[in-house]
Amino acid sequence: MAKIKVILGTTRDARVGKKIADWVIDSSKEIKDSEFELIDLKDYNIPFFNLPISPAYKEPEYNTNQKALQEKINEADGFVFVTPEYNHGYTSVLKNVLDTYYNEWRIKPATFVSYGGISGGIRAVESLRLVLIELQMVPIRSSVHIPFIFNQFNEDGLLKEETKEASNLKTTLEDISWWSNILKNPRSDRLKV
Repeated sequence: MAKIKVILGTTRDARVGKKIADWVIDSSKEIKDSEFELIDLKDYNIPFFNLPISPAYKEPEYNTNQKALQEKINEADGFVFVTPEYNHGYTSVLKNVLDTYYNEWRIKPATFVSYGGISGGIRAVESLRLVLIELQMVPIRSSVHIPFIFNQFNEDGLLKEETKEASNLKTTLEDISWWSNILKNPRSDRLKV
């Protein structure tokens, strides 16, 4: 059974992302061959990346929070990145976490649930895909992009289930589960080399 981490890529106090991440986790209960777990970057308080050498070449000495997050990322077989779009890009806190580690990301599939204004966060995902490829990750095609995010909630503060994003999410979760299970053993073999 694949372990998939849902990474909430915003730490702002007034963030919508937590509702989106909770929706992803709740929806993931229908997926039988993977287990999904939320990683809220707000819980880790990772310092700004300031290493003298890239972690691709030498694993640095991590502080307690960095080690805790490293363990979570390392045990993952795949990822769902929940990200808003800020000025046509993804958040600095997410970029910081991606840069802080390297081997922990390698040969793992990733998908996206983005949100924002008219574009639904798609421009953030476009730039995020490029970074993940450089980290030797496997971004998959299926993803969810939620436009006009503040119009997508009902009077109870929950995402409206009748939106097309709800059916897209099911397909996206099934696809990330499939890819995570498929790459699990080959990744293990490749990293031993």
